[in-house]
Amino acid sequence: MADAERTLEPMPPESSRPGPIEIAVVGSANVDLSIQVPRIPAPGETVLGGDTARGSGGKGANQAVAASRLGRRVAFVGRVGDDEGGLWLRERLEDDLVDVRALLSTRGVPTGMAVITVDPAGENSIVVAPGANRRVTPHDVNAADTILAEASVVLTQLEIPLDVVAALPSHTRGLLVLNPAPAQPGVALGDYDLVVPNRGELAVLAGADETPDLAVVADQARSLDTPVVVVTLGAQGAMVVRNEPDPLTGEAGGPQVVTLPALPVTAVDTTAAGDSFCGALAAALVEGATIVQAASWAVRVAGVTVTVRGAQDSLPHRAAVGSWED
Repeated sequence: MADAERTLEPMPPESSRPGPIEIAVVGSANVDLSIQVPRIPAPGETVLGGDTARGSGGKGANQAVAASRLGRRVAFVGRVGDDEGGLWLRERLEDDLVDVRALLSTRGVPTGMAVITVDPAGENSIVVAPGANRRVTPHDVNAADTILAEASVVLTQLEIPLDVVAALPSHTRGLLVLNPAPAQPGVALGDYDLVVPNRGELAVLAGADETPDLAVVADQARSLDTPVVVVTLGAQGAMVVRNEPDPLTGEAGGPQVVTLPALPVTAVDTTAAGDSFCGALAAALVEGATIVQAASWAVRVAGVTVTVRGAQDSLPHRAAVGSWED
């Protein structure tokens, strides 16, 4: 490793929930810069927006915070730079009781950053500069082996190098969940118990065109080499497509498709809705929910998320969403 990227000793967590880790999230951490705009700019267009708002984000960090706010013991595995943004993100994670023993700082490399434009309907457009997220390595996974082996659920995404994601199955004893965002063709899915794409990401994985037809969505999910696919459908809710065997029970029973309606809300910002969904799904599975029960609750949690602006600022606490058993 070049001297400019030498790893520093991780800082010990100032606060976390006592007890064994239940959910380990391996992924990205970014400083988000959000701008409200009258419309998402077209190519070559300049649009005047509102004031810039700084928030903490990154799909991995968002999902870790989402699960922690829902009451679970969560650890985050990833990298930030040795800059002010990296220190700030670490403190934000600690404030949300996320275990950051495996969040490493990398010398001479900037912390990841995302620039987000949000229109009046809550739709967004995001550009990410990965920074230190690109420096996560399989060695980091090896170093976090104790945390990963302890977790009942390991959750990851594709904002970190693919060789890191590929290293996770050999370190995971519980359920292994992939949120394939941003989607990339050719990702090996056979080692994952659950894959959680949105409609567009599913189309990329299936090598097909994105479609509004839910029957075609179900067929695309069935084509993937993984036991369960949970497709997030935005304002249409979510779809659970179970191939076989069921990763929770080991039982066969043929393919099953369950569509779950969305919560009727007025969306103001869809940023982090998918991350909120993934964190809630993992939290409910840790608590003993079936996959359909967990996905139904995750739809509810994501519905609350889109009523608040921002990424991690919008992630609800347990008191706001109740229990998956309600």
